[in-house]
Amino acid sequence: MHGANRTGRPFTGDHAGILLFQMLHKYGFSSRDHSEAADDGLVLEGCRITNAVKCLPPDNKPVGVEINTCNAYLENELSLLPQGAVVMALGGIAHRAIIKARGLRQADFKFGHAALHDIGPIRLLDSYHCSRYNTNTGRLTEAMFDEIFAAARDLLDK
Repeated sequence: MHGANRTGRPFTGDHAGILLFQMLHKYGFSSRDHSEAADDGLVLEGCRITNAVKCLPPDNKPVGVEINTCNAYLENELSLLPQGAVVMALGGIAHRAIIKARGLRQADFKFGHAALHDIGPIRLLDSYHCSRYNTNTGRLTEAMFDEIFAAARDLLDK
């Protein structure tokens, strides 16, 4: 077991979490710029991290049945958010799960890096996932991820 499956906190102990927690801290959403373990003192501030699925899928890539099984949990989490909240989808899987959880048509809300969607009382901001693959290939650069967090902070501050 590695990463969140080992530590008990999403994005903790894996490559994707390095950039994510740096940005969370830079924009005031986290008390620290790195995450080591669930009990390391890091506190999220004005945000939460969740996943489209609550299980450990093979190759860390959920399939339709897993997303469908967990979608009611995601919808419950989304329904508890205050009006005007910004949800950041890290990748197309997360984006599609959120659209499904809100009962919306996928065709009306296309995933695209930096795309912003009004989905009822909340807004959905898309980003490429901060995975090692995406950052190593340049699909997602630190500057691109920084821009997404700057946009999220700006939306929340307005």
